[in-house]
This record gives sequence, structure tokens and C-alpha cells, in this order.
Amino acid sequence: MIQINNLSFGYRKKNLLFQNLNLSLSRGHIYGLLGKNGAGKSTLLKNMIGLAYPTAGTCTIDGADASKRWPQVLQNLYFLPEEIYVPALTTTQYVSRTACFYPRFSEQEFYQYLAEFEVPREAVLDKLSFGQQKKMMIAFGLATNTDLLVMDEPTNGLDIPSKVQFRKIIASALTEERCVIISTHQVRDLESLIDTLVVVHNREIVVNQELDQISEKLLFTTVPSAQDHQLLYAEESLRGVNVILPNPEGVYSKVDMELFFNAIISGNPAILQLLNSNHLQNAI
Repeated sequence: MIQINNLSFGYRKKNLLFQNLNLSLSRGHIYGLLGKNGAGKSTLLKNMIGLAYPTAGTCTIDGADASKRWPQVLQNLYFLPEEIYVPALTTTQYVSRTACFYPRFSEQEFYQYLAEFEVPREAVLDKLSFGQQKKMMIAFGLATNTDLLVMDEPTNGLDIPSKVQFRKIIASALTEERCVIISTHQVRDLESLIDTLVVVHNREIVVNQELDQISEKLLFTTVPSAQDHQLLYAEESLRGVNVILPNPEGVYSKVDMELFFNAIISGNPAILQLLNSNHLQNAI
């Protein structure tokens, strides 16, 4: 659905944030976009949807140049930024003025999502708390039924029960035709939701793989001590030492996304070498 080819971008020409970036994202997936603060996650999202313009290379959505912002592309795309603005309107007024831009918007689904998020149906938006505003915008985005749904730090401002509800609602809204991209630094919030990880590090996409593919190559477990010479990465915890090991037998383990991300940015090349072995990684 999204194809990025040799993309370079920088807010200053002599200081590129991305250089010759390549990335392919498909329908039917919930992608988790991870990266350190300042790595360019939000900027990458903006390039994807045409709110930022590459200095070189291309980004297309179903073959259309994202930077052109064609109406037929925008009506099938919904973007939720990290910082949101809501007008002094009720939810009903907001729907009546905004939903017309999205041909597949479902008013019934919107109010259903609002009820699940416990946002008052006739609330005045700018009088709501930030968390309630965020939930309203998430509900609206899901109700647009666009094939491409892009969210930047959507769980910021949500309390714990709302984060649980967010995961349930997003999972239920995924279809084979929909591509969901979520940028986050709160990895634990989305562990049970994301099926594919995209990691931005040192101006490159260093990982773009499904969690099942990662678990085939790497074993995530806890050991009493970090004495194993095969350890790829280790972190102390209250239960022992959380570790990543090579997984030559393909033993299943749940991917610890936070541990995995910390391992990637630690600079150990062995992890990426294992992930890329016998696998053509389209992200690099």
C-alpha cells in the first residue's frame, strides 16, 4: 500500500534526517513504528501521507504520489497527530462538518466507539480533557473506515483502562484491506496489538519484520544469570535477567518488543545479522 523508494529528507539540506530510505508497507497489518526520540518517527509519518516533502526519492500510496495530496487519496487516509486540536463544537456538529470528506464514514460506528471509550455523546470537544479529546479523535478516525490509518503516539494522554480499550478496538477494526501504522515510544501499551515492527535507527529502517519472523530467529527468555556466551542482549529485572538468544531450533517465544528495541539501539550487529539471514529484508 505504501512504497518508499530512495527517500531523502531533511529540514536543512546539509543535515539530512533520512537518506536513501526504502520501505514497503502492506494492507492487513498493524505496524508499530519505533525509534529513539529525535529519530524522525513523526517526520517519516508526515512523508508517508504528504505533509512533508522529500528532497529526493518518492513515497506513494497505492501508486499515487503522496506529496500531491490528491482528493481520492486523502479520502481514503486518516492521520491522527500526537498533538491534536479540537474546535468548540459538539461531537454531532463535528461529524456533520467533517465526515463528508470520508465517503465510508459510519456514524453508527462512531457513536459505538464513543460509548466504548466512555466519551459523552453530546460533549463540547474543547471542554473535554486531553485524554477524552484523544479518544474522540481515535473514534472518529476508526469510523472513517479508510484503508490507511496513521496514528502518532495515540496512547499519550490515555489512562490504563482506555489503553486496554484502545487495543481491543483497533484489533477489531483491522481488515485485510486496512493498513494501520502506529508510532509510539510506549511499547508496552501496544505489545498485544502490533503484528509487524518497523524500527528507525541512525537514519535508516533497520527492521521491518513481522513478530512471527522475529521469534523464529530470536529467543526471548529469562535466565538466572547472564553467563551464557551466546547471549545477544541482556537486561537485569526483578525476576532475573531478560535475554535475547539465537534461536536455531525455531523455538517459539513471545517477542519482548521493549527488550528487542533496546537491543537494536545498543549497537550489537549480531541481532540484525540473524534477522537478515536467509531473509530478504525489504527495509534496507
